[in-house]
Amino acid sequence: MMGSRMPDSLRGDHPLLITFSGVDGAGKSTSIASLAAWLAQGGTRVRVVTFWDQVVVLRHLRARITTAWFRGETGVGVPGKAIRRRDKNLRPWYATLGRCVLYLFDAIHLRMVASQMRNSTVDVLVFDRYIYDQLATLPIEQTAVRLYARFLAKLVPRPTIAYLLDADPDSAFARKPEYPLDFLREYRSSYLRLNDLLGCMTVITPLPIEETRRRVVVELARIGLSPAGQRAF
Repeated sequence: MMGSRMPDSLRGDHPLLITFSGVDGAGKSTSIASLAAWLAQGGTRVRVVTFWDQVVVLRHLRARITTAWFRGETGVGVPGKAIRRRDKNLRPWYATLGRCVLYLFDAIHLRMVASQMRNSTVDVLVFDRYIYDQLATLPIEQTAVRLYARFLAKLVPRPTIAYLLDADPDSAFARKPEYPLDFLREYRSSYLRLNDLLGCMTVITPLPIEETRRRVVVELARIGLSPAGQRAF
């Protein structure tokens, strides 16, 4: 894996903001780890931010509600050992209303976190999930929700490049069996509808993970961040 070099034209007072979104099992963590290593190898100062751990407000309380009220399981499903999550796949009206309130606080906190990190000595901030992943859990086909999604998208910093790793729901479920397959299909459609609404994400079509990582770099090259050698990964 060759390193990368941050072009002078992209160096400035603020680091680049790169985000990864997509259904569970789309390959976000793998792509982010490879991208961060590639950037760092070439001397680019990179920081990875995990949305759930570093941005979401009241995350411990929200996790307890999931297990205590909705009797959902925690952890990460792996092939041959599925778990039964009951959180974003629950969509009664009161859950949607509660999410809208919480996501507003998440967006406000995201502005604060991004502002603090943009003042730090890094060249690239990479977010593992972003506000778009929150919005994709909402019934985006509803008019009121669409207005709310536009508002929240304008409230948070706009990424330099926002990746949406599209995935075949059956393949994603095979990699991470956490949510029912029917929900994953609906969830994937919600991401695509959200992108149609906001037009802010670069969609990487369903591909094997190795090819997905290569496509990520191809898109980065379009904004001037190119590998120092002939191959990125």
